[in-house]
Amino acid sequence: MRPPIESGQYASAEFRATFAAHGIRPSMGRTGSCYDNAAAESFFATLKTEIGARSWTNRHQARQAVFAYLAYYNHHRLHSTLDYRTPHETRTNYRPRNTHAA
Repeated sequence: MRPPIESGQYASAEFRATFAAHGIRPSMGRTGSCYDNAAAESFFATLKTEIGARSWTNRHQARQAVFAYLAYYNHHRLHSTLDYRTPHETRTNYRPRNTHAA
């Protein structure tokens, strides 16, 4: 069993410099905030539950299974938090509110 990863290593200067060199913005919020990765954690939990914990014979087959699931997830799976619409429907029908300065 591997030891837990310490958050300090993700805040190190070397780590941040590597991100900056590749034009990547890290998604690390303030200490103690449980909402930073909540959506990603939820998605991966759903992926593991719905795709199952099976083994594939090679990486190509595993990638095919994940991409097939992503297509299903985005275009067919209804999400309660999106008023029982798909993410694709939500994105294509999104209309930002017009706010006017006072």
